Amino acid sequence: ATAPEGTVIALSGDLGAGKTQWVKGFAKGLGSPARVHSPTFSLVNEYAGGRLPLFHLDLYRLDQRHQIAAAGLDDYLSPRGVTIIEWAEHWFDPDGAPPGTVWVRFETLSEMERKITYERPGH
Repeated sequence: ATAPEGTVIALSGDLGAGKTQWVKGFAKGLGSPARVHSPTFSLVNEYAGGRLPLFHLDLYRLDQRHQIAAAGLDDYLSPRGVTIIEWAEHWFDPDGAPPGTVWVRFETLSEMERKITYERPGH
């Protein structure tokens, strides 16, 4: 609910770990009325109507950095809203992430249990 404009959040975790579900909650916190779904095939879904626009990227199908560079996604690293990137490790690692990027890691402990950790490199 209080995320500032320009926030970039990098999500990592196994398939089915809950990344898209987490994005749904984040969108709700922004006040977005949008129905959030995974942009696996479109790469980017944009959601308006909340306090800030939300840009939801899913890089699952792009596993090489040159593919991501060719997709022209760089503008989403300094958004006029909030960018959340699923499978962000396909694009950069924590040391190579844009300054201020928040990393959220999902670890599957059981079918119904997840461990979620937050990290801000350099803080």
